[in-house]
Amino acid sequence: MATMQQRRPAPRRQPPPRRRSSAHGAAGRLVGVAAVVAVLAGGAWVAVNEVAPSSTVVVERCTATADGGGGTGYDLAPDQAGNAALITAITQQRGMPARAATIALATAVQESKLRNIAYGDRDSLGLFQQRPSQGWGTEAEIQDPVYSTGAFLDVLAKVDGYADQPITVVAQRVQRSGFPDAYADHEPEGRAYASALTGYSEAALTCRLRPVGDTSAQAAGESGYWPRTQPVVDAFARERGTGVPVAPADEGAGVLIGSPAAAGATASEEQQRVGWSAAQWAVAHAADLQVVAVGTDGLQWRRDRPDEGWVAVPEDDAARLAPAGAAVVLVGGGREE
Repeated sequence: MATMQQRRPAPRRQPPPRRRSSAHGAAGRLVGVAAVVAVLAGGAWVAVNEVAPSSTVVVERCTATADGGGGTGYDLAPDQAGNAALITAITQQRGMPARAATIALATAVQESKLRNIAYGDRDSLGLFQQRPSQGWGTEAEIQDPVYSTGAFLDVLAKVDGYADQPITVVAQRVQRSGFPDAYADHEPEGRAYASALTGYSEAALTCRLRPVGDTSAQAAGESGYWPRTQPVVDAFARERGTGVPVAPADEGAGVLIGSPAAAGATASEEQQRVGWSAAQWAVAHAADLQVVAVGTDGLQWRRDRPDEGWVAVPEDDAARLAPAGAAVVLVGGGREE
């Protein structure tokens, strides 16, 4: 299919056994976050990644694997993955089940190939090809992905029993398409991305991206974050809302999203899902937010190692740098061309 290419899964590293959280408090978990991807020294942020030579050709793509990472892989371009993350986060902000994200993603794949396009049949626009003439909103509103997703979910929520009905039935009740059966064609990839982005499938979403450029240190602003880190905070709040705690990490060089398990305790299933949801949201947005590394639950994704996916953090760093129940997100500078 033109939007998501189905691939056989590549061999992948298995997540390590569950660990108990570090005996350190939340502040202790943040000490040395930069050891994952950067070292602050002499006023300069020195990235651990050796930037790939400019001659290296990186075919950018994001992949979500079904069945908890052990099934078929589905590819998206980075901008499509970012839109998938946005749609899923808004369903979570509204307290809707993962099935709502699957339905919304399958619908957006069929309608726009998960792209916020400014054209369509007659006056159709945006991710869901909504029509101003049919009361979906103004052209400007529909071209705002947050608004258009919310408008879709407003109608979806009114469909009785939508979580238990076939996608063809539910999506058609919302969209009233001339091709209602086509929505079901995209259910498998919609489910794979929804499961990863809601945290039910761990280490199931990864992206292969070109390296970023400037990694020099910056001074933290009034918010406590570096200027290039602040967009991550703003995007998460816009898409996911304020129900998940967000705090500076490593003096503003990174972002801690979620609530790490208490000292000496094991993260609950809900904490675990929040951490993995935030982590895979950040990876899906890595291209547009210049994310260079993400860690949670003893695993990390690193942009400078595009073919490794999620790998184990060294045992002595895992609890501090990738705590269960939360995600550590580190950001670089502009993309290298």
